[in-house]
Amino acid sequence: MDLIDSIKSIGPFFFLLLILRTAYVYFYNKPQHYGPNTYPIIGCIFTFSNNRHRLLHWYTELLASSPSQTIIIQRLGARRTIVTANPNNIEHIIKTNFYNYPKGKAFTEILGDLLGQGIFNVDGGRWHAQRKLISHEFTARAMRELLITTLESEAKERLLPILESASKDDSLVVDMQEVLKRFTFDITCRISLGKDPQSLESTFPISRLANAFDAASEIIAARGSVPVSAAWKIKRALNHGKEKQLKEEIKLIHKSIMEIIHSRKNEKEAMCKKDFLSRLIASGFDDEAIRDMVISFIVAGRDTTASALTWFFWCMTQHRQVEEEVLNEIYVMLKGRKFEIETAKKMRIVHAAFCETMRLYPPVAWDSKHPLRDDILPDGTHVKRGDRVTYFPYGMGRMKNIWGEDCSEFKLERWLSLEENSNSSNNGNIIYSGISPFKYPIFQGGPRTCLGKEMAFVQMKFVASTILPEFELQPVDTRSPVFVPLLTAQMANGFKVLVRKRKKELNF
Repeated sequence: MDLIDSIKSIGPFFFLLLILRTAYVYFYNKPQHYGPNTYPIIGCIFTFSNNRHRLLHWYTELLASSPSQTIIIQRLGARRTIVTANPNNIEHIIKTNFYNYPKGKAFTEILGDLLGQGIFNVDGGRWHAQRKLISHEFTARAMRELLITTLESEAKERLLPILESASKDDSLVVDMQEVLKRFTFDITCRISLGKDPQSLESTFPISRLANAFDAASEIIAARGSVPVSAAWKIKRALNHGKEKQLKEEIKLIHKSIMEIIHSRKNEKEAMCKKDFLSRLIASGFDDEAIRDMVISFIVAGRDTTASALTWFFWCMTQHRQVEEEVLNEIYVMLKGRKFEIETAKKMRIVHAAFCETMRLYPPVAWDSKHPLRDDILPDGTHVKRGDRVTYFPYGMGRMKNIWGEDCSEFKLERWLSLEENSNSSNNGNIIYSGISPFKYPIFQGGPRTCLGKEMAFVQMKFVASTILPEFELQPVDTRSPVFVPLLTAQMANGFKVLVRKRKKELNF
């Protein structure tokens, strides 16, 4: 008993020593890194929670104050997160040491309920197989012709009549973000599924499928910003709250896509169709794999393009001189001519305007990887196996050491002045105009470079060339809109405008 009593009496003393030793190691022997104030065990959870509704600005501020533009976030209940806006680090992550930085289970778990085994949510062999197929389809002449034909039809029959009608009512407010989302949803469904949801048709309500995609994307995006990741997992297990709604929305999405797949397989002429779904079926993938690939195609093709277009039109309303330059080029390029892919590739000013828009308002604000092995980034940051390593396009567009002291300004010259010095023709397209994709990772870079970037630019340039010469958009709210980083970025409360017929003569 005496021995037991002695142990009990000195137990608290040893516990106190352990705490003091932990504190000493943490405060005096920890590796130097930049980021929020962090404490043993709890990390920065309180600071993170206080800033969770302004994470973009908080991360940008922290990165700007870091000499290497890299910070480390440690919080209770979450993986150690390394956030970087350093181009050298990004090249290392998505190109040089690509195979050590897959999406990882932590990422695919968040998105898996919606994207399943689609290309944006898989690694390894599945990713290679899908990328090979999609790469072939995206470069096929039939797919490009289908895109142009579908754009022309949707614009002529729905987009322009809606704007024409709005221009005749001086008091009618139009949410251009909603219009563009419906437009891109129709385009994407017609190309990927061979089905027209008619969501932009004035006599039709927004399709239930489109609403399901919106709701699912918003709920899944919220998973990544909760202070403790276990919270959403518990709700999912209990089928409670937003997680219950998510389950219902995804069930509707899966059912709708599967019905279209089965219907297409029963069509005698299915293999003669040019849409993406028919080609996937002909390639021999099983139904669930086809479903997941189509869902990924819809999410990427609809949401990212609609986001870029929404912010582009807003930027034009804030920079009328730039808008006039864009208009002049459109007029010269298309006067008396039909819009074609080759014409789109030659649009220097329009291209620069979209690049500058996405620099400041990227459709995807951040992207994360999860290393398989310990590593050291080029700036000296130590990475541990299983960490979350995030590169941050939104913050990169606001780094003075990358874009200069005028990084917050909208300037086409960043892109046009580099054209003559560009060593990469990119098959005749001027996607980057000499700017490294690791400095401007809007379309990623390395092996995972976005396969749809050319199609996205063609679609965006077509919409700009269709709307701007005919209509002038006047924002109802003069305040700067709020950038909301869901799976793809949106403008909070929409982009409300008055539509006016354009009367000003162009200077060409």
